[in-house]
Amino acid sequence: MTSFSTQLVNLFAAVLLLIAFAMLSQRRIVALINLFALQGLALVGSTVTVAYATGQHHLYYSAGITFALKVVVLPLILHRLIRKLNVKWDIETLINIPSMMLVGIVLVIFAFNLALPISEFSRSVSRGTLGIALACVLMSFLMMITRSKAVPQVIGFLSMENGLFFAATSATFGMPMVVELGIALDVLVGMVILGVFMFQIREQFDSLDISHLEKLKED
Repeated sequence: MTSFSTQLVNLFAAVLLLIAFAMLSQRRIVALINLFALQGLALVGSTVTVAYATGQHHLYYSAGITFALKVVVLPLILHRLIRKLNVKWDIETLINIPSMMLVGIVLVIFAFNLALPISEFSRSVSRGTLGIALACVLMSFLMMITRSKAVPQVIGFLSMENGLFFAATSATFGMPMVVELGIALDVLVGMVILGVFMFQIREQFDSLDISHLEKLKED
């Protein structure tokens, strides 16, 4: 890869990391969905850059699938879902935002140290981006376990998948097209199932707080 292409991919990686921090600190659910779409757009830009620099033409198809699914379809589904559920409140977190940001910084340091031995032996673009990809995955997992509402947890899961996809494109220049299509289908089907699940929670408890599910144990 050329120096310019490497710098451009590193720029997209930095944008992904900044968006991950923004999602971690976001209280408004509509803004959280928009950040997820923006994260998908940065992922598309990174994939197109790697495709152009390495000549891996199948990555253009991957970028197209990512754009259609992560930037257009899933955000539209999520926006429609929160309108149907009449979700207007701020996102509740189990710990306060400053503490979450500090934990996020610790996770970034941990991710870079964990990825360092692999990056030192890598001659691909992953040398500077594998740590960021791992950090995005860990921060998405943190967002999932610190939110009490179902919708932000779904967005955290989808954001985690973005981090894994970024790691795949930067480290191995993508996966076989059949695998990528299968993953895209699984994510879409998973969104439908989770949407039905959210409606069931809302009908039973008049809330999307998953802590209400503990009542089922008592019954």
